[in-house]
Amino acid sequence: MTEMQNNQQQLPPMGESSPQQPQAGNTMNATPHKKNNQVALWVGAAVLVVFCMIAGFGGAGLYTLLFRPGAMTQHQKVAGDGNAIVTPGEEDVASIVEKVAPSVVSIVTKSQAQPYSGALELEGAGTGMIVSQDGYVLTNKHVVDGASMVGVVLTNGTSYNNVKVLGVDPLNDVAFLKIEGATNLPAVEMGDSSTIRVGQKVVAIGNSLGQYQNTVTSGIISGVGRPVAAQAENGVETLTDLIQTDAAINPGNSGGPLLNVKGQVIGINTAIAQDAQGIGFAIPINATKGILKGVLHDGTVKRAYLGVNFIAITPDVAVHYSLPVKTGAYVLASGGRPAVAGGSPAAKAGVQDKDIIVKVGGVDVGDKAGLSSLIAEYAPGDTIQLSILRAGKTIVVTATLALYGS
Repeated sequence: MTEMQNNQQQLPPMGESSPQQPQAGNTMNATPHKKNNQVALWVGAAVLVVFCMIAGFGGAGLYTLLFRPGAMTQHQKVAGDGNAIVTPGEEDVASIVEKVAPSVVSIVTKSQAQPYSGALELEGAGTGMIVSQDGYVLTNKHVVDGASMVGVVLTNGTSYNNVKVLGVDPLNDVAFLKIEGATNLPAVEMGDSSTIRVGQKVVAIGNSLGQYQNTVTSGIISGVGRPVAAQAENGVETLTDLIQTDAAINPGNSGGPLLNVKGQVIGINTAIAQDAQGIGFAIPINATKGILKGVLHDGTVKRAYLGVNFIAITPDVAVHYSLPVKTGAYVLASGGRPAVAGGSPAAKAGVQDKDIIVKVGGVDVGDKAGLSSLIAEYAPGDTIQLSILRAGKTIVVTATLALYGS
């Protein structure tokens, strides 16, 4: 702490001087005295004019301040209350929260455990987002795994216990719920996760720690295309193409939205790095759009299927396999699995072992979206074009996606 000292300089006392009397016969001193008096007179007049102007303005301002109704109150509010000052950044976040918060819900679950002492009922909590006015909800698969009862609580306190788990994505940490009989619910607006940028500002909303409903945190996108091994109920689940953010994500935030500055959902908050600070992960929202299309159409969960075994190309992978590109999907047999599944859409389209898929529907296979995420944007039955690099040449093939698991 720095102390400010008040060092006042003491000026030396001013001596008194007696006016010199002009000596007889000395007429040279008379004229300068006369000019000085005239200058002093003009200076005094100017000072008087300025003083009157200041007094006039000051008086008017004082009158306005004292006698105009509410003037003193407004002045004190603006000058004294720092909370009344709203920065552009604060205004952006507040607008996002006002727009999206009613669409973010808390999910409560109950499940049965069988410890040595007997049956035990466990309670869990997470977050979800309303994706349609008639009650469809998007959340994480691990939020509802093993639950015998699922409930939904809206921001305004309205609770629903008649909630059905429609199904889960077999390849991603995503689940779809339905609030039976719901109408006129506020739904989120979907964004586009394929155009996100590192450094872009984002906001996360969620039921932190299962008890702080609609907790708001903000930060930036600090990375894209991240692979994460997440702990799941039946072991470790590997997730790919995740968005990395430094917006605080805590237990209970799972399933909540990651939002851009327009309030559009660009990701689903899903995991945190346990041994780090400011590292959270979200599933790109585009990876849910293919299944969501079927859910909103007829309430069924259906994932599209291409039928290739591949390795995501990174600079290291490119060097190891002597590949001519640094991004894409390298179709390759491994782990006893063929490069292309027999009878699959990929096989019918003519995809071969050691092909490099560089585009899906004109979108690059790369850091922002890997092959699995790009395929997940489509529904079973959709027809897509694949740009393939084979033997130094680029070819384009057409594939009609099938239903996963069929």
